[in-house]
Amino acid sequence: MNTQLFEQLHNEGLVTDSSFEKIKEDDSKQLFSIHWEIKTLLYLGVLLLSGGLGILIYKNIDTIGHQAILTFIAAVFACAFYYCGKTKLPFSTAKVESPNVYFDYVLLLGCLTFVSFIAYLQFQYNVFGTRYGLATFFPMLVLFFSAYFFDHLGVLSLAITNLAAWIGITVTPSQLLLVNDFNSSTIIYSGLFLGALLIALAFISKQKKWKHHFEFTYANFGTHVLFISCLSAMFQFDSIYLVWFLLLAGLAFFSYTRSMQTKSFYFLLVTTLYTYIGISYVAIRFLVSIGGYDMV
Repeated sequence: MNTQLFEQLHNEGLVTDSSFEKIKEDDSKQLFSIHWEIKTLLYLGVLLLSGGLGILIYKNIDTIGHQAILTFIAAVFACAFYYCGKTKLPFSTAKVESPNVYFDYVLLLGCLTFVSFIAYLQFQYNVFGTRYGLATFFPMLVLFFSAYFFDHLGVLSLAITNLAAWIGITVTPSQLLLVNDFNSSTIIYSGLFLGALLIALAFISKQKKWKHHFEFTYANFGTHVLFISCLSAMFQFDSIYLVWFLLLAGLAFFSYTRSMQTKSFYFLLVTTLYTYIGISYVAIRFLVSIGGYDMV
């Protein structure tokens, strides 16, 4: 409300004292938005519903039966996808707003239950056998398709996480998975590949204007994965840690340049933190070598 205008009218005698006081009182009682509070509660509701269904199934597995559980889960995600398909707005390469308040949460529920359905099939019936990569590949395709088709950043994050799991399982020898040995250099190299891929997807999203608003999500995941992979390589391959530190420094320069171009304080902060860890490790190694001690 433009109270300055009413104040000017009051000074000119066009608005009475009592009316002006009521205007000021009404202005002090302005409504405030609870948009994010409601969205947070709805997201928590979806997560609690998914978790509650899992606990219910786990505690009553003997009495309910596997077929009944699978049928119920399939019905939930089928209804969710049907609702989203009927209510979605036309597809566009630009950002598409949600048709209503409940759309995003129904879609998220559908995607989560679909992933649970595939995981349940693999765990109980071993439908993919020892080809564990297929158990993550099919959900990954569905999640990426849903993220683009329905324009949902939350589902895109799920898809990227599933992509990381698929790459990690695919490139890792089965014997390493069986003994839970994740210190293999293969994991580090796959992390570098994944990070570079996500950064490339962020660049393509921006340059080709294909879901331009997906750029931040891709860049966020890619930046973290690349920095963590470089740091892990420094710790794992300690005999050539300086080589990996140079790669880390090059990545830091690239990320710094990009954060300055986009005026992103977030990426600048992330770059500073990871670079600080790398420099600290190099400094400690240097001090230890001077003192003649061994790194344990």
